[in-house]
Amino acid sequence: MEVILVITSFPDKASALMLAQKLIESRAAACINILAEATSVYRWQGETETTDEIPVFIKTLAEHYVAVEKIIKAIHPYELPEIIAVPVKTGLPAYLQWVADEVPIIVEPIIENKI
Repeated sequence: MEVILVITSFPDKASALMLAQKLIESRAAACINILAEATSVYRWQGETETTDEIPVFIKTLAEHYVAVEKIIKAIHPYELPEIIAVPVKTGLPAYLQWVADEVPIIVEPIIENKI
């Protein structure tokens, strides 16, 4: 069992909540944290951009990364959304087991076209 933290960001809270509902309903993730608005500064197409975004943390298992990525891409309005995953090296054993228990071995989420 390898727990991972998938990180993404959305332009608004409503779309972040839509993602969270889809991930939980499909059992692709055990828990999603929708954080307070943050300011992102980055280069895009040769220009420096400053954008307010909603960071989202997704707790799941490594074997579900592909399903999580597909759901994010189906919902996300950005051409190139941030989607990164980091391994959880250690944590409260009971919590990590809970994450594993909340996502089934096989995830077959229903992905709608640009929800």
